[in-house]
Amino acid sequence: MQTIIDEQQLTDELFNKGQFRAELTLSSSPIPAYKRCIRQAQETLDRWYREGRDIRMLVNARAWMIDQVLSLAWNHLDWGKPGDVALLAVGGYGRGELHPSSDIDLLILLRTENHGRYRDNIERFLTLLWDINLEVGQSVRSVKECAVEASKDLTVITNLLESRTLAGPETLREAMLKRIDPRHMWPSKIFLREKYEEQRARHRKFNETEYNLEPNVKNSPGGLRDTQMILWVTRRHFGAESAHDLVRLEFLTESEYQILQEGQAFLWRVRWGLHMLTGREEDRLLFDHQKHLAELFGYSDSNKSLAVEQFMQRYYQVVLGLAELNDMLLQHLDEVILSVDDDDNVIPLNSRFQVRKNYIEVMDPNVFVQSPFALLELFVLMTQNPFILGVRASTIRLIREHRYLIDDEFRHDIRNTTLFIELMRAPYGLTVNLRRMLRWGVLGLYLPEFGKITGQMQHDLFHAYTVDAHTLLLIKFLRSFTYEENAERFPVASKVIRKLPKPELIYIAGLYHDIAKGRGGDHSELGAVDAEAFCERHHLSKWDSALVAWLVKTHLLMSTTAQRQDLSDPDVINDFAKLVGDQVRLDYLYLLTVADINATNASLWNSWRAALLRRLYSETKRALRRGLENPLEAQQAIAETQSNARSELEGVLDSATIDGIWSTLSEEYFLRHSVRDVVWHTLNIARHHSNDPLVLVRETTDRAFEGGTKIFIYTCDLDELFAASTAVIDQLNLDIQDARIITSNAGYSFDTFIVLELDGSPIGNNPQRIKEIKRVLTEALKNPEDYPLVIRRRTPRQLKHFSYPAEVTISNDPLIHRTVLEVVAPDRPGLLALMGQVFMDLDISIHNAKIATLGERVEDVFIITDAQQRPIEDPKQCQQICDTLREALDAHTQENASRNRTTTSTPH
Repeated sequence: MQTIIDEQQLTDELFNKGQFRAELTLSSSPIPAYKRCIRQAQETLDRWYREGRDIRMLVNARAWMIDQVLSLAWNHLDWGKPGDVALLAVGGYGRGELHPSSDIDLLILLRTENHGRYRDNIERFLTLLWDINLEVGQSVRSVKECAVEASKDLTVITNLLESRTLAGPETLREAMLKRIDPRHMWPSKIFLREKYEEQRARHRKFNETEYNLEPNVKNSPGGLRDTQMILWVTRRHFGAESAHDLVRLEFLTESEYQILQEGQAFLWRVRWGLHMLTGREEDRLLFDHQKHLAELFGYSDSNKSLAVEQFMQRYYQVVLGLAELNDMLLQHLDEVILSVDDDDNVIPLNSRFQVRKNYIEVMDPNVFVQSPFALLELFVLMTQNPFILGVRASTIRLIREHRYLIDDEFRHDIRNTTLFIELMRAPYGLTVNLRRMLRWGVLGLYLPEFGKITGQMQHDLFHAYTVDAHTLLLIKFLRSFTYEENAERFPVASKVIRKLPKPELIYIAGLYHDIAKGRGGDHSELGAVDAEAFCERHHLSKWDSALVAWLVKTHLLMSTTAQRQDLSDPDVINDFAKLVGDQVRLDYLYLLTVADINATNASLWNSWRAALLRRLYSETKRALRRGLENPLEAQQAIAETQSNARSELEGVLDSATIDGIWSTLSEEYFLRHSVRDVVWHTLNIARHHSNDPLVLVRETTDRAFEGGTKIFIYTCDLDELFAASTAVIDQLNLDIQDARIITSNAGYSFDTFIVLELDGSPIGNNPQRIKEIKRVLTEALKNPEDYPLVIRRRTPRQLKHFSYPAEVTISNDPLIHRTVLEVVAPDRPGLLALMGQVFMDLDISIHNAKIATLGERVEDVFIITDAQQRPIEDPKQCQQICDTLREALDAHTQENASRNRTTTSTPH
């Protein structure tokens, strides 16, 4: 056990063996004494942790303390003939590393397979450990059985390689190690290949990124398991006993070893804190714990960022550095173990680089000193030669050692600016090489503004990745639009990207779209300034520079318009078209928007959002083709809808029936509904001869709402209708995306809700589900005033960690003569039904609702009037509406929190 502990100090303060033995002799049962000493020792260790003592000492000290307890308990039993049985620590405990709630992995090793001889003692020993609440993982095997199991299972042999003898003869362990020697099983090549595949499978579970919102300290990329994996392989192949042996073997330099040690110590400290806070083996950095750990690590909120964001940025920077070392070490192991016998074919690329065994390397170790531009040239060469699989370990180290050469002079050198633009025009491998540049520190130095966002996170559920990871993922999505396999998923984007005159410009805009996050101020405005400076430094034309800066400045415009505006309104389309200006900008903006949404959070991209953007793109394209000086007028749109709908209804319904239904409807109805909707509504209303509400459900296939399920409700208008409808839909576990509320002159509601299932999918062709929706809504809306509006669904775990005051703003839109109410609040079950109840109490009419759930918050927009269908213009009334709604939403958030606390504390 390699330790950095003072055993005398531990004997005095943590576990005094003599004193403990004395306590045992005075006690009728050993269990209370064992429990007390373990509890007191852990309390001492946790106090030392809070005092900031070296985490490596703490991890070793807990293992040392458990060693003392186990050896005492073991030696208290009579094991008979010496030399036939031993107690071994294996796995992490075998390395002498133990966190507060980590499993204590033990192997009871027998010389022969005579298990029965020791059964009683083993049962007594293990029962004592369980009684004193030690989390023990144990196996009982003979030397021969260890060899048999190790030959079949990679996990078993890995655990055995990290073994220590706690009690009994060391000769037994030595005999076992001989049996599992590489000459007998798992030779180094196979061991490395299997471990590498094991790591790749583990990384895939975390989407191949270090930057998960709730990462796993142990198993995520760049986590503790990655560093252990390297040590397992080097121990197997070279007999290395510690991480410092990697320096002796020339796998690491002394400075790299220090990075490894410091990174591991940071993660150990995080893991210890997690175990201490939860009282169990918890390796996930959940939102529940991030704020508490930030406090333990001494971070505090500032004007620019929250303490938890600062803490998590430090975490991401650490794991990025460890992932960088892991890359280099794995490549080195590949060269000395897997590829050592391959043909040493060398392909020269130029005077600076060559390819050996499909990996690029420098021709001379001084190449970066002599030609600093080669630090960028290397990545360009890899994009031009797709047969290159990666970079040789020695060259990775040279890049790391010479990246200091990237300074202002380097950044303004015409050779380097030319190379970087060439990289942006890469035919292959742009994303993977940008990721390599990020990991090896080149990208953050060449673009210092990008370096500032490396590892930067936002403490919410909307942004699933750090800013730098999101940015590279956005570029990956842009590149993927050209793949044939994505033509069905992104049909418009797949066609549009092939029409771009200069694809590199959208990749540059993608690099800069979030570059100013975390600086304060509007990141779109600030980012546009940075993007313009980049374009100037890289000698792009005025047209190119203007386009890139405009894309960065307006990168949120299209998604905001699609999700918050009424796309059936010609004025909305015309205004958006004026802002865009021409077809080329529309194409670039559409692609950037689709990629941005997909790269922000996988759950955001659903059929509904896809359809909204597709609708906005096609309608704007039509407006631009028609000419901005010839906008489509509302009256023209209404006349076209009525004429086309009447043509379809003729022969099915007589004109008098059609006119009877339509005469009660305002022009707004025909402006906001498609021809197909008008026909659908009119036919079913004409055939509806009951006093019960009419509820229709169907998949939407028209351009306006393709991708969602449409629920149409026709019934007598009542004050409680919207509140009850939304409550029922919520109880049916459906997410409302859009609501269109039309009241006829005859006092009937023509209400349409676009809904999705909770997983973001439409209901689809599901007769049973559709029947259920119709039945439940029809029954509830017969007497909407009696329907209970309180939603009792439990708030999901992640949501309850985001609680903040609701924001309510109100304004009047002179174009539509309506009032616009905007609400931003924490997402909670029943929120929309609650708002409907408040609107009813305040005698407010709802005409339209845009519902957007973005991570842990909702951003809803309502078009409202007073009961007489007039805009609400009285300042006092406006203030009353805002205050009442805000108070109700905040109370709802608090009530949910209380209910969750009560539910959590109730035993099951």
